[in-house]
Amino acid sequence: LSLCSKLCYAIGGAPNQVAGSAASFFLQIYLLDIAHITPFHASLVLFIGKASGAVTDPVAGFFISKSRWTKIGRLMPWVLACTPFTIISYFFMWYLPPFVSGRVAWYLTFHCLFQALTTLFQVPYSALTMFLSTDQKDRDSATAYRMTMEVLGTLIGAALQGQIVASAHVSPHCAVNPSANTTDSWHDTPSIPDPSDPLSHQVIYMIAAGVIAGVYLLGIVVLFLGVKERDDPYALNSDRAIPFCKGLALTMKHGPYVKLTASFLLISTAVQLEQGNFVLFCTHAAGLRNHFQYLVVTILVSAAVSVPFWQKFLQRFGKKCAACGISWMIPFAVMLVTIPNLILAYFVAFISGLSIAASLLLPWSMLPDVVDNFRLQNPHGKGHETIFYSSYVFFTKMSAGIGLGISAAGLEFTGYKPGICRQSDDVILTLKLLIGAVPAILILLGLFILLFYPITEESRKETKLALEELR
Repeated sequence: LSLCSKLCYAIGGAPNQVAGSAASFFLQIYLLDIAHITPFHASLVLFIGKASGAVTDPVAGFFISKSRWTKIGRLMPWVLACTPFTIISYFFMWYLPPFVSGRVAWYLTFHCLFQALTTLFQVPYSALTMFLSTDQKDRDSATAYRMTMEVLGTLIGAALQGQIVASAHVSPHCAVNPSANTTDSWHDTPSIPDPSDPLSHQVIYMIAAGVIAGVYLLGIVVLFLGVKERDDPYALNSDRAIPFCKGLALTMKHGPYVKLTASFLLISTAVQLEQGNFVLFCTHAAGLRNHFQYLVVTILVSAAVSVPFWQKFLQRFGKKCAACGISWMIPFAVMLVTIPNLILAYFVAFISGLSIAASLLLPWSMLPDVVDNFRLQNPHGKGHETIFYSSYVFFTKMSAGIGLGISAAGLEFTGYKPGICRQSDDVILTLKLLIGAVPAILILLGLFILLFYPITEESRKETKLALEELR
């Protein structure tokens, strides 16, 4: 597999991460402080949006598995067809409609559309890994390139969004007037201007959405021009595609897949909680209101730089061993929650980036091994790749949606008020739990399950030899 193909494949995955990163870090605070909808309604938008994307995964897997081969492949047409609609739905997700009573329905509609359309992109794009090369090292290398570019895409999305919209959340009123930090702050002048005002920060968010939409389109063009999809390299002419429902039942009974999915379902939920609440935590609980955009950039630069390190590490010490790096963020996040210090915050951001890189790279590097293992046990069926990838994305999205929905509902329950300088002690405690204790517990549970993952480096080599003989 050529370097050019790997790079073009990797660049094609960046747009989804650019848009997804901006939404992960900033959508919750946008809904609360710019659109001025209640935390309960924000939790509904976040959860139902994620759930709609999750439900789309098996549906996408079903229809893609039924697709016929075309001149540009079986998966690529899906990637291209959903792109323009994804861009439109993303743009309107950040638009503030002139009416007030229907805003929740507006954001719910476009967030659901965006999540569903990104799923229609992500399922065929991630399954494309299996149709780039038959060699495990080539696929692992392509996955490492992809993760590096996706982390860079996450960095670009968060950095662009953060730098453009930072002024919407930095309030001189809160910084200059210490008396605002009192129990009477519920009655303070809101730090965020009325969004109905023509000079409000809504224009800033629309500019950010337009810039990211342009980046999205550029990445898809590079993917289409630079990557050639190959047909199933192991299938015989006589082999038939596994029916979707039968394939789904088989995958749910496949031990390595169940353990891998359960483990990273918990880990990815922890990472989503960190992402979704980090800006709120910096703004309201850590006194880092003027630094959150730089802390986000620090996390993502650290993650992008460390992906090649993790790729080398897992090649030398094995993939299960590399999973220990995910736990590094736990003690430092707990320290930040208990000692909110600026220097410590940047150090925590750097360490968290290392852990996030490992949590992003490992599941997508291990999933092809699970697919190969399944292929060896079911040698006369084909078309199961999209079933594995779609159901994996389904579970991780659903868990993340539940986590974000519960976190936003927790803020509603504890009395979060948009646009004020000082939140109540209950809100601050909730944010600390969502950044420190809850992710720590989820990560430890996920790593415990991963201990029972049966595919080792030796069994990978045996599978590789057996598949080569089969081919």
